[in-house]
Amino acid sequence: MKLTVCIGSSCHLKGSRQIVEEFQTLIEENHIEDKIELTGTFCLGECQDDVSVKIDDEIFNLAPANARSFFEKEILSRLK
Repeated sequence: MKLTVCIGSSCHLKGSRQIVEEFQTLIEENHIEDKIELTGTFCLGECQDDVSVKIDDEIFNLAPANARSFFEKEILSRLK
């Protein structure tokens, strides 16, 4: 699974760094380093919303406070 977080200027200001760090921690905690490719990109074209996160080809928008629940709901559930 490819997990991409926008790190462009708009998303950076909205907390993309915190989301990347939280995802890195959650990937390690769940021992799924071999199942997820975590990458960053500059702009997914969703600048009007929260931080843009892409799972394979599907784009989501989330705030740093929701990173853990998003990870559990959208990422872990897809890996089961």
